[in-house]
Amino acid sequence: MENDIKDPALAKSGRDKIDWVRAYMPILNTIRADYLKRKPFAGLKIAMSIHLEAKTAYLATVLRDGGAEVHITGSNPLTTQDDVAAALVADGITVHARYGVNNADYESHLRKTLSCCPDLLIDDGGDLISLLHGECAAFGKNLIGGCEETTTGIVRLRAREAAGKLRYPMMDVNDADCKHLFDNRYGTGQSTLDGIMNATNLIIAGKTFVVAGYGWCGKGLAMRAKGMGAVVVVTEIDPIKAIEAVMDGFTVLPMREAAKIGDIFVTITGCKDVITGEHFRLMKDGVLLANSGHFDVEINKQDLSAIAVEEWNRKPNIRGYRTADGRVLNLLSEGRLVNLAAGNGHPAEIMDMSFAIQAKGLEYLLNHRQALTPHLYNVPAETDREIAQIKLSSLGVSIDTLTPAQDAYLHHVE
Repeated sequence: MENDIKDPALAKSGRDKIDWVRAYMPILNTIRADYLKRKPFAGLKIAMSIHLEAKTAYLATVLRDGGAEVHITGSNPLTTQDDVAAALVADGITVHARYGVNNADYESHLRKTLSCCPDLLIDDGGDLISLLHGECAAFGKNLIGGCEETTTGIVRLRAREAAGKLRYPMMDVNDADCKHLFDNRYGTGQSTLDGIMNATNLIIAGKTFVVAGYGWCGKGLAMRAKGMGAVVVVTEIDPIKAIEAVMDGFTVLPMREAAKIGDIFVTITGCKDVITGEHFRLMKDGVLLANSGHFDVEINKQDLSAIAVEEWNRKPNIRGYRTADGRVLNLLSEGRLVNLAAGNGHPAEIMDMSFAIQAKGLEYLLNHRQALTPHLYNVPAETDREIAQIKLSSLGVSIDTLTPAQDAYLHHVE
């Protein structure tokens, strides 16, 4: 199948990036060594829609080394790294992805990736599986199942299953302990701040930093922003999460109140219209607006344009909106994922754990294909523990184990 990338000559730069992260992904390295021997995916096609950068590229090569024919596309028009795409093509992986494509080309890349009629898929946000339930249904004829790694994608899958419209078995990678406790919290917290600082070159300390959403991603971001000296304000719709934020030492306010005092705003909820026109009208001059949720719907860009008398690109990844009263509001990365559009995404050591879950999730689907029905399945606890143990070993950390007497005590039934 023909590839669609920017420039094959960029492959050397992309390969250097992949080689760098490979050195910091010991779990995937362990899995790769096993896959090279066993070839668990021999004869199968795997379609991937994922933020196409060095770490995801290494996952693709691990699956290829497991015997799969891999077809990959991006899951966001602004997060594809063209040199990494070129490196994958040079290594024999089919790629349909270019940085900065319009929506029509982005959707065309998704359809081309699915046209291989995959046996397994990895989704990031639910775009592939949505197409397989719609206009690309014919491409799902061989599909055993797939993995979804984002909160947004899992919400979409749960809604589809609740409506009785899920046609394939899917693995909930997002809620595996080795994913959300580390990727969502430590990964998103660090990478979001990396993206903001890379785009703006401004200080975090001393600023009022508004975090919209206090799930695992929001918790990690609030923790990191506080550690860098920011005054953190949290907005929430869930009373339990709001109490958590209060007890973690943060101020909790409705967005309408937070809008009056914030210097930096980050949405991280997975929902639409978190920040809208009513909030923009209350904001100070010079605020930064960023999003780390999957889709660019959390900050209402239409409302932002509607109140602006002037719009212009101030520098890469920053667009200014001047209001009638002279204030300038700065939108980062078009309201898309700032940690990937303006940065390099999560640290390699974190994604090592998440992508190990992805690989093992695909194996689970394959090995249990006869027993699985259209349903959203949790990652088995033993898989989480296996990956955690490999991670501990790579860190040189040992832990205790139960003695037979302790095990008997804990499991004794009168």
